[in-house]
Amino acid sequence: MTLEAFIQARLTLEPVPGVPEVRLHRAGPRSGLMRLAEADPDFGSPYWARPWGGGLALARYVLDRPDVVAGKRVLDLGAGSGLVAIAAALAGAGEVRAVDVDSYAVAAARLNAAANGVTMEVAQTDLLDGDPPDAELMLVGDLFYDPALAARVELFLRRCLAAGIAVLIGDPWRAPLPADRLRVVAEYPVADFGDPNGATRAAAVFELEG
Repeated sequence: MTLEAFIQARLTLEPVPGVPEVRLHRAGPRSGLMRLAEADPDFGSPYWARPWGGGLALARYVLDRPDVVAGKRVLDLGAGSGLVAIAAALAGAGEVRAVDVDSYAVAAARLNAAANGVTMEVAQTDLLDGDPPDAELMLVGDLFYDPALAARVELFLRRCLAAGIAVLIGDPWRAPLPADRLRVVAEYPVADFGDPNGATRAAAVFELEG
């Protein structure tokens, strides 16, 4: 069975809690993700199989404020399941690109985009050490969960900001987030499935300022 067929067969396609406009293939207790992990030593953490708090908040904000993305070239950095990119496409973005370093995330994002009837480019790549991309708006959902990664992400986003790219970040106030250097523009209660207990918590949308 191919990865795409596995996701379609074992991860239920259903509306996202708090963002029902978007449907995702989401893992459940009987999805059998351990089969993928056992078959591939590079499987890693299946963060792409569940929506995380920062992505939920950012997707909700984009759908509530379509003017933020309307007609713009938008890039979803660390897209995971593609939730935020899909929300941007549904909200009227002119062009949407979703990137992630994980091949499983890329496969899931492509399937989820098709399931929601949106067109977007999905690519497996690491942009963090390169030049700013061709975009007008950078969307970043829940990439500040690890201190080392958070430092790389912030440096890259500041290069993007200096190049004239606006930056919006969704995050449930995780410890590595540089909150003192960000401006809160919205806040939402979310069911953060990135946490083991799936607890509901506050997540915010932040604007990166120079």
